[in-house]
Amino acid sequence: MIAVLRHELSLFYHSMTGYIFGAFLLLFTGIGALLYNINASVANFEYVLDFISIIFIVIVPILTMRIISEEKKQKTDQLLYSLPITSTDIIVGKFLSLFVVFLIPIIIICIYPLIFAQFGDVYLPTSYGSMIAFIFMGMALISMGMYISALTDSQGIAAGICVAFMLFNYFCASLSDYVSATAVGALISLIVIAAILSLVIRYMTRSNIMALLLFVVCGVASVVVYFVNSDLLNNLLPNIMKKISLFERFSVFVNGIFDLTGIVYYISVIVFFLFLCVQALEKRRYNG
Repeated sequence: MIAVLRHELSLFYHSMTGYIFGAFLLLFTGIGALLYNINASVANFEYVLDFISIIFIVIVPILTMRIISEEKKQKTDQLLYSLPITSTDIIVGKFLSLFVVFLIPIIIICIYPLIFAQFGDVYLPTSYGSMIAFIFMGMALISMGMYISALTDSQGIAAGICVAFMLFNYFCASLSDYVSATAVGALISLIVIAAILSLVIRYMTRSNIMALLLFVVCGVASVVVYFVNSDLLNNLLPNIMKKISLFERFSVFVNGIFDLTGIVYYISVIVFFLFLCVQALEKRRYNG
């Protein structure tokens, strides 16, 4: 795992990727601080973090697009499989390398509230509480980007899908106002989601039986709930879209509330997508 970490870090900083990522993040933080903390004379640094969170849509694909897809394209992943390390070691090593690259500019950004506190009243607990949530949100998005990179051997395709995925996650809370809040709409959506999950399971395991079983179980359960108590499905889809948004959960921290459930959600997302990355590598390891 440590060897993978060192190798990935050397790739990031022998190329321009690590520097471009850090430069973009620091640039937008500087712009946000200029707009809010200096020009508008606002002491809340957490507003800056909320402003720059949209940059994840651009910098996460830049950071993650090659992390696994390039290994698959150049067939160097076969060399990794020949080493006495597990797929979990590979994924955790790569994830930690991304964490280090992400953390370096964050450490610099952590100095900003202290500087502004010298010239005004900055509520540091809220600023640094939001900073902690910002880090967890960033790592959750990066874990998503890693999994998308594991699905293809093309950096361009990985980046494009990642941008689309990030855009959906960013706007899904706003889009929830335009989706059906009826029980019928929720039922149809649940069946569609079950179908998508079944396709993912089919891709990951190549098991038609497992995929079909998942679709049938989820579909039947949804139909049963609809006919037994359809009120449970009212407003279900809009609520789900609001809950799954990583950016929407971050706004709670910006408003001055350190939401532990939000941190737990971010950690759950990280673990889930890293698990999917491991499964993707295991599938390639044994199926070539």
